[in-house]
Amino acid sequence: MALPPVLVCFAVQEEAAMFQKILVSRPRSQVLLTGMGKKNAETAIRKALSQTRPALVLSCGFAGGLSPLLPAETVVFDTAEPDIESTLLGLGAFSVKFHCADRVAVTALEKRALRKATGADVVEMESAAIGAICNDAGIPYATVRVILDAAEEDLPLDFNKLMTANQKMSYLKLTGALVKSPGKIAPLKQFQKRCASAALKLAATLVKIIPG
Repeated sequence: MALPPVLVCFAVQEEAAMFQKILVSRPRSQVLLTGMGKKNAETAIRKALSQTRPALVLSCGFAGGLSPLLPAETVVFDTAEPDIESTLLGLGAFSVKFHCADRVAVTALEKRALRKATGADVVEMESAAIGAICNDAGIPYATVRVILDAAEEDLPLDFNKLMTANQKMSYLKLTGALVKSPGKIAPLKQFQKRCASAALKLAATLVKIIPG
């Protein structure tokens, strides 16, 4: 009899890519790309849980730092599962308070305002929706993310302006933004390198907490 899977949720492919490369070493893992934002995440996780009941659900991917004590590429988490908490702490991850926002926090000024308003250490856009559904269903759950941009860093572009109505990245809008502001190309390339490095660090952590 097959063991129930571990469902590993990411909003977008860029977050999941490094983990998918090592997925073969964790055959119980199933990756779910939910799309960005709470609405997309809720729709995706409800559909997935209607088809299977996982042993564990993880909400993973990038997050923005709100606490100035958390540098970029820090792995952070929130869970009520003692074994997962113990393992993550042993791996050097930090237990933090998450804020699940409706938009990308683009500037350091925005992040300082969120920190003041919510008391959160980290911001992202999907975990609250996924966690609430898992809690209602009695399925063990954890948020495990990596900080992509630290509290005092601005993102290279306002990604909120580059999304479609259903919170998908519009590459047409992205191209247009870079044509208008070619000086943003170099910072964006550096940001893409940061994305790959952060995703690799997250994947290396996930593989140590997911049963082989």
